[in-house]
Parts: sequence; structure tokens; C-alpha cells
Amino acid sequence: MKLLCCSRIILILVFLSSLLFGSLKDKSAVFYYAKEISYPMVGIHNYIVVEPKNTDVYTHGFSIYKNKIYARILVKKNIEFKNKVKRLIKLGYRNFFFDFTEMDKEFISFLHDFHKDYPRFGIMINYNNMSKNLYDIVDVIVIVNYSKNKVPDHIIKKIKSHHIDIIDLEKMRVEDIYNSKKLIKNLVLKGFIPYLSNHDFSIYGKSSKNAIKREIFTLIDESKHDRLSTSAHQEGALIFEYMGYIEKLHDINKGLPDINYMRHYAGVVVWLDSKCNNPGELVSWILKLKKIGIKVVFAGNFGFGYDESLLDSFNITLTTGSPSLDNKRIVSYKNDMIGFEIEPSLFDSNEYLTPSKDSKPILVYKDKDNYQHVASAITPWGGYAMSESLILEINNENLWIINPFEFFKKSLRLKKIIVPDPTTQNGNRIFFSHVDGDGIMNGVESDPELYSGDILLEKILKPYKLPHSISVIGAEINDKGLYPKKAKRLQKIVKDMYALPNVEPATHTFTHPFFWGKIKNGDLSPEFRLKPKGYKFSLDREIRGSLENINKKYLKKGTKKKANTVYWSGDCAPLGDVLKYVYKENILNINGGDTTITNASPWLSLVAPFGLERGEYYQIYTGAQNENVFTNDWLGPFWGFKKVVQTFKLTDSPRRFKPIDVYYHIYSGSKAASINAVKYVLNWCLKQDILPLYASEYIPQVMDFYTVSMANDGDKWLVNGMKNLKTLRVEEKDASIDLDDSKTALGLKHFENHTYISLDNHEQHFIKLSNNIKYKEIPYLISSNAKLVDFKNNDKSRTFSFSGNVDVKLNINLPKECEFSSIPKAIDLKKVNNDLYLNYLHHKKVILNVRCR
Repeated sequence: MKLLCCSRIILILVFLSSLLFGSLKDKSAVFYYAKEISYPMVGIHNYIVVEPKNTDVYTHGFSIYKNKIYARILVKKNIEFKNKVKRLIKLGYRNFFFDFTEMDKEFISFLHDFHKDYPRFGIMINYNNMSKNLYDIVDVIVIVNYSKNKVPDHIIKKIKSHHIDIIDLEKMRVEDIYNSKKLIKNLVLKGFIPYLSNHDFSIYGKSSKNAIKREIFTLIDESKHDRLSTSAHQEGALIFEYMGYIEKLHDINKGLPDINYMRHYAGVVVWLDSKCNNPGELVSWILKLKKIGIKVVFAGNFGFGYDESLLDSFNITLTTGSPSLDNKRIVSYKNDMIGFEIEPSLFDSNEYLTPSKDSKPILVYKDKDNYQHVASAITPWGGYAMSESLILEINNENLWIINPFEFFKKSLRLKKIIVPDPTTQNGNRIFFSHVDGDGIMNGVESDPELYSGDILLEKILKPYKLPHSISVIGAEINDKGLYPKKAKRLQKIVKDMYALPNVEPATHTFTHPFFWGKIKNGDLSPEFRLKPKGYKFSLDREIRGSLENINKKYLKKGTKKKANTVYWSGDCAPLGDVLKYVYKENILNINGGDTTITNASPWLSLVAPFGLERGEYYQIYTGAQNENVFTNDWLGPFWGFKKVVQTFKLTDSPRRFKPIDVYYHIYSGSKAASINAVKYVLNWCLKQDILPLYASEYIPQVMDFYTVSMANDGDKWLVNGMKNLKTLRVEEKDASIDLDDSKTALGLKHFENHTYISLDNHEQHFIKLSNNIKYKEIPYLISSNAKLVDFKNNDKSRTFSFSGNVDVKLNINLPKECEFSSIPKAIDLKKVNNDLYLNYLHHKKVILNVRCR
């Protein structure tokens, strides 16, 4: 694990790079021993030290950052810790912080044996008169409170001479941590990696570089409704995600967190549907947030009604006006945030709110007696938008009155950040198509001898060379399932589908559970699922067993394909235990999320976010709804799925919220109208600038979104955790980057009011934004419909290697003084100014080399 030497050239490059990116290149550390670690807060650090008993190793964040995660082992005078190390290695830990109180021969011997057995694993120990014969195997030494207990300079010098990093762990009062810039600077100058925290490491302290706060703590009430159906999730999550932030839902009935724990949130939103049970406690908690500078927004209501004494805590005056019902209140003032999707309606309450004079009103009502009601405002402590200025419900559809992007950004004072964006890759909009397995055995109306699976195979999967991800329901095709007489024929269809090079296998479970929340004690009553004879419900059989069945029985021997994704069935609402199961088994998941926006109902509330968090796990949502919704639950019109094209257009402009996801069921093959609708949709997709992926390639990108960690220094950005996700978005029409200093950036593409930055296959990126157009003088990728395999970025040349799921198409910025060559040669070539367009017929792999004079 230790790097003992490096060439002079590398040292010079590192030195020059560190001058450019300053503190972003400094090594940093975090020690966090509490539960539910925030990976967006810790991922940028070089050393992430955790308490194993409080850390879930099955989360996506752990898998992304585990090479930097150190498990803290408390070393005592016994061999128990040795057994613990073995258990932790099996769980996936690769680095260890051995926290000992006394150095003895047995411990020294253990460390040497450990290093011999696991030479690539990291070893961190605390100082405590460290033995000299450990210098060659230890990577990091931790000194506690160096400012108080100084280690002699000659020992520090000796440690550094062995290329060992030194972390100074400063324990202090929480209030002092956030006023310690000078201490951190001094420790860095001395060559230490500083980390300042409280005594039990239950907060995210400060180091030489610190993550941008991406998470929005959102209070909800789950006593009556699951978080899935709360307004906060249905309406709010999308807004924050588009801006690069993450909504973290918290049920108020589970109590309010310690105020010091809240310091890592970018803001707090109180989004309660009704009064809470203990309003005084809520107000007291919010006032503490106010004291430490965390902004708070009330969405819809305050959660404690119009209580005069409680409102006074926020410098809001309550006035009671005329109760006459004919004294309608009309809008007397509105700023440009109001009227986003619909204008506000009349207001007939006789209670009026007036915030302090240092607030900025957004919407103001006035009645004939000149009583004024400020329905929404930006305040010194955050802001509020009461229901009459937030969202208006019409015919069961929710329309935004206020511009939610501007309101939440300004009220929470959210930092404008570059956005990890899973809708786009290499400049093109991501396309994937996934199919639920329902109805593979449905008879075809035009030919009773055929099944819907036959039609899908012949009319869609074979002629359309796009990648398709197809799932099956085990009970529908199993020999002892629901249709034993049809089983062999259905199994042949499945085998023929999965034998195609453009088809990926997946499971839609074994018995298609209708209501996942009805699983009790590991069992699901037959009334809530399909009923094959003699079957006893098992979550393991439903998911992992179904995947194994597909891989063993329906795939060609020797194929590299593997089914490893579950498409949720029924209500598509798996609860925490079910999600934990799929993460523990390393199984991908998708489905759920009602994105049904159309021209007839073009409302933001009909666009779902990327996913839903339960505990530390995410259910990943689809990009659009399936044909069942567009055909009125399969009652007709059966051509209704054509309308999903409207969804694709409305989730692309003026903001690209979603990839293109052609999502339907196998039973669409049973009717001419429905299968023709699928053709219509795919034909439209083929005319778009897309990068076609399989569902299993898209899902991990969304998982990355929720764990990406970033920091910035002016126009310079450090982004970490981009394992699968390869795009950053700048919400500016003509943003530019310094390609000379952004070595891992492939290029950029401008689209409407956005700029998409394409990245290479590194997980960490240093990106420098720029105000000039110098980047146009450098060759770079504008767009491709294929994934990047390799990228070599040299002084005068760049080599791009692509591998796609369809014939490759490239768009490159090629300055006049540059020339290119490719293997194979393009069948079609066109250049307009500096824009070079290359098409490759029957080639899905291309190496492009660009060299400049």
C-alpha cells in the first residue's frame, strides 16, 4: 500500500498540479464513528476512518469508497482483535486503524504478519511511542492533540522520511471546530493532515479540505402516509436533485436529531402535512438551528398552525382581520417567482402573516380593509411559503405557484454547484429500454397460435438493434408454475430472447408480489401475489433464486451475460428490509416513480426524482412510466403508449430531468396497436442524440449520484466517487472549462441552458471552470453514442477508445492545426468549421487518435 518512491517528473507534475488546485490537492482525513455515514460528506477525503459496528458495508457508498475507508480496531491485550480483523476482511474492509494504548512485542509481530499476508492493505496506527521497526509497513500515524502533546521534531522528521502520513487528531468543543481555520492552516504548514472533531467523533469535523454540503434535511410525518406519498418526496425531491442536492427525509415521529449532528446539512425543510404533536419542541429545535447558521424553510405550513407566540419566535406577526366571507383577498404584490405553473387563487382566511422588515416578500394578499397577508417570503433565517403560495391542486394534479428552484435556492442560500448528472453521458442523452415480464404467455389477437413473447421477439428485439433489458416472471415460465402445459414453449421464447446479442436478462420476481409492504415476518399471503401450486413464499426465492434460475437455465453456456437486476412488481414499493436484502446480495433494482408528464398535464409534480431512500438504501426509479398507465390500466386505447414520446420531450426541455427509458410489458406483444406503439416510440428514439445503455448500466449511475462527494475553491472543483456516473452539468448555456488543467475531462457539450462535461474513467476529477473560450483551440469530445473505454491525454495528442452497444457515432471538436486517424476508418465523415462528425457502420468499437502541431 505504501508508495516509497516516485520519479522526478511525477513529483514535478504533482507540484505544478498542487499549485493550481491548492487546498483541493491537500491530503485530508475524517474520523466518523456514528451510524448512517454521509458519503457525500466524507468521500473527498484520503482517509475515512469508521467504527465498523456502526457502518453498513452493504451500502453503495461503502463499495465506492472502501479503498479509502479504515476500520477502527481497538487493540487490547488479548487476541480478540485479531479475530475481529479476519471478520472485517470478509466483510470487505481493506484498511485498518489499529488504535492501541500500549506497544508490545505481540502487537508488533501481528502488524508484520498482517502486512506480509495483506501487503496492499492500509495500516494506520496511533503514535504512542511507535516502534522504529514499523516504519516500513505503516502508512499513516495518528497523533492526538499535537497542539497540546507535541511529539519531538526529530521524531516527526524521522516519520516523514519514511513517507508516512501524519494525521493530527484534534479533539475539541464543537463550537470551536468551526472557528479553527488558523489552526488547520498551521498544521498543514507543519506537514500534518489535520482533523478537528468532537470527543466521540459523532460529527463531521474539519480537515485541510472539506466537502460541499449536498444533503437537505427534510422533516416529514409518516404516521399517516408512507414517505413514498408525502408531498416532500413527490414534489420536492426532484427540485433538489436537479440542483445537485439530495433530499434526506426524516420522520418527525422518530424525534429530532441532536443539533450538532445537523451541521453537515445544506439546509432544513419542514414539510409537514399537518400540525405536529409537540410544536414547542419543534420551534425550540429550529431556533437552535438558527443559532448555528443553518437556514430553515417551511413548505405549505409551519407544522404548528398560526400560533402567535410561536410565530413570534421567527419575527412573524399574526393579525386577525375581517372574518366576512365576502371580503376576498386579492394579490397586491408578487415577484417573478410567482406564477411558475399557475397563478395564485383568491385567499379567504382572516389570519394574516407579516414577517420582519428585513424579509423579502414573495407573494402578498390584501383585502378591502387593507389588511395584508404575506403568504411567502425570504427571511433572515430562511423562508416560508404557505399553501396558498406554494402548490395548487386542481383535479388531483399539483401545480407549482412558486418557482421551486428559485425559492429553495434563495431561501436556503444553496451554493451553486456543478451537478453529477445521470441523464447524460458523453454529451448524449442516455437511452435504455427495460421490459417487465408480465404476460409472456398472452395469446396474440391476430394469431392464437402465437404468444405475446413471440411477437416481442420477432417485431422488436430482432429488428431493433438497440440494447433491451428483458425480465421474466418465474412462475409464468416455470415447469411447475402457473402454466405447466405452456412452459416448454415459453422457455424457448425466453432462451431465444436472451440469446440475442442486444438483450440483457433480468427478473421480475417469481410470483410478482402485488403489495411489497404486506410482507410480514418474511412471508407474503397468496392473496398478494401469484399462486403457483405448493409454493411457500421466500424473498430469497423471489429474487436471488429467480436470477440464478435465469442464469443456469435460460442463458447460453459460456456467455458473459448475467442476470443481476430485479424489476419491482405490483405497487413497486419495497420497504427497508427488502432493499437491504438486494444490496446485501449485490443485486441491482429498478421500477417505481410515476413520471407521467404529458402535453395535457405538463406539470413538474408528474416527474419523479431519481429514486427513494429507505434507511441507507435506494430504490431506483424508472425514467418514465409504462404502457399500462398510458392505456388506462390496459383498457385502451392500446396505442396510448405513443404518448410517452411527449414525456421524453417534456423531461428534456427546458430542463433535462430524465434519461429516455422505454419501459413496457411483454404483453404489449398481444395486440397490433400496442406493439405498433412500441415501434413508434423506438423509431422516435433512433432519431435522437442518444447513448444507448442497458438498464444495468444506468442504475449504478443513479446510485453514484447519491454518494458523490465534492469540494471547490473558486472555479476549481474536486469531484470524487464518479465510478459509473461520467457527466457533470453546469447550469449555464455557454459554460467553459480549462481543458489543459482538467486532465480527466473528455470535453463538453452545450445544450439549451446547460453545459455537460464528459469525464474519463477515473473516479476522482479535478475540474477547472473558465470564463474564456480557449478550450475551442483544443481537440475535445463533443458527443458520442458509445461509452469510453480508455483516454490518453498527452501534451500534443489525445487518444479516445470507445465501445458502444450500437454502431459508433462521434462528434469531435477538431481545430485547424490538428489531424486525426481512427481504427477502423469512418464510413461517413463530415466537418463543419471545427465540428467533425464520424459514423462507423457495423463497428461498435473505435479508437480515435487526434494529434496537433
